[in-house]
Amino acid sequence: MENKILICMGTSGISAGAEDVASAFERELKRHKLTDKFRIVRVGDRGLFRDVLVDVITSGSERITYQYVKSKDVEEIVEKHLVGGEPVKRLLTGKDYQQFFADQMRVVLANCGEIDPENIDEYTALNGYEAVKKAFEMSPQDVIEEIKRSKLRGRGGAGFPTGMKWEFASNEKSEIKYMVCNADEGDPGAFMDRSVLEGDPHSVIEGMIIAGYAIGARWGYIYCRAEYPLAVKRLNIALSQARERNYLGENILGSDFSFDITVKEGAGAFVCGEETALMLSIEGHRGEPRTRPPYPTQSGLWGKPTVINNVETLANVPRIILKGSEWFSSIGTKESPGTKVFALAGKVKNTGLVEVPMGMTLRELIYGPGGGMLRKKVPFKGVQIGGPSGGCLPEELLDTPIDFESIPPTGAIMGSGGMVVMDEGTCMVDIARYFLSFTVEESCGKCVPCRVGLKRMLEILERITRGEGREEDIGFLSEMSETIIDTALCGLGNTAPNPVLTTLKYFMDEYKEHIYNKECPSHVCVDLIKFEVIEEKCIKCGLCYKACPVGAIEWEKKKFPRIDKDKCTKCKSCINVCEYMAIR
Repeated sequence: MENKILICMGTSGISAGAEDVASAFERELKRHKLTDKFRIVRVGDRGLFRDVLVDVITSGSERITYQYVKSKDVEEIVEKHLVGGEPVKRLLTGKDYQQFFADQMRVVLANCGEIDPENIDEYTALNGYEAVKKAFEMSPQDVIEEIKRSKLRGRGGAGFPTGMKWEFASNEKSEIKYMVCNADEGDPGAFMDRSVLEGDPHSVIEGMIIAGYAIGARWGYIYCRAEYPLAVKRLNIALSQARERNYLGENILGSDFSFDITVKEGAGAFVCGEETALMLSIEGHRGEPRTRPPYPTQSGLWGKPTVINNVETLANVPRIILKGSEWFSSIGTKESPGTKVFALAGKVKNTGLVEVPMGMTLRELIYGPGGGMLRKKVPFKGVQIGGPSGGCLPEELLDTPIDFESIPPTGAIMGSGGMVVMDEGTCMVDIARYFLSFTVEESCGKCVPCRVGLKRMLEILERITRGEGREEDIGFLSEMSETIIDTALCGLGNTAPNPVLTTLKYFMDEYKEHIYNKECPSHVCVDLIKFEVIEEKCIKCGLCYKACPVGAIEWEKKKFPRIDKDKCTKCKSCINVCEYMAIR
């Protein structure tokens, strides 16, 4: 077994100083004459962001993982651990790290944080591109049938059967067809595609080659937003390496099949995640959705049959071909097999990328890999699942299985995998306002329901959070939501009202408090906060006094604090530090 030092160097790791950490290891290994004994491997992010994460793997001993490593810590790690054989205890990961990975099943993320994404040899050493070789031994129709038997469904949100989509395109009579990877990840807080492209780009490329072979495509595009420069860089490196090995190009591996891939950088428009808008963007036009039919598999890029799959869907393909459809369909549930990657964020202890079998409940995910609530004294309130067009679900729905059959009846959607956990310090009216403001900003404006309807809804939500709500607002929000869902041109408009509808359904009391009592129970909406201390809840700890940046709070030990409203700037620093919600 090779001695290695793995340094997580995705976007998260680099922003935390991973480049400096790697340089420090190179310097210290050279100083201690250990360069021949340890190999430094620059890997992608692993999912749990305790950067900089560093693994020391030595032959004959267990793997040691360090967290929050700075360049100044490297000398101590080398001298005590690599030379002396004693790990540096203060930097070791703890139970939270172990809990985060304990209930996961990493299929798509298996190589992320384990291999150098810029070295094709590390990918091929783990059976990389063996699935392409196996697929070439099968007929294109047999490949499609294998994917159909696996019941792989699109991981971009809609959950359409992948094999069926491939079959539609395969049946079209055209000399020119296209294969497209949708890597336009625009959801706030979502970073699933980015992490896969940064940590294991060859898995997506291999999936595209197999898909292109199955449908008879000659050209492929990876549509990735330009805000992901590291992902784009590593994709282009991986594509060049694949061409050098003849996994891309003319007569791949001596076969009759020729296929190549181009990276197309998007300008960051959220609407270009919708497949018809995405194709227009690739063609050089403004990204606007169009009506369907015809569907892309009939008339897509430049009017030719086109298959569009997202990053996570394509990364599953090589595993299915290599291990078989029965293996894949044995994971998860009968109708929603396999795993799903989620970007877990919000008021939860462990935030990051989580990959779990389909069918795991929301409760099991949040209190398992998620580690439970961030602040023990502030209880769970809701979870927003499915990105900005998803739904907000209450505690009574925590035992809902996460799959394509169970989530839609709740009013939420699976989406691409965004998941935001909220506690009692979250205002659900404000959350609905926030997500609606995002979709209003990102709407292309082509259709009236989206351009005008969403804007009117946002104006009402903003008015409610200012304490100017009216009795008729609730009925208008509900009616307008249903109208937009039924009449909007594309998926952005069809799903944008979901946060409003679900908060109206499950958190109506908060709307009534805002409208009738002019109060925000969660102490979030500034215009409705009186900034007074609730003595019944206050424990006289003085944290609010210490947090106030303008000295507007008077406090003495064992006495209740008092807020001087003339000095108070309503910055909410006092509310943010109080776990007892003792300020209203």
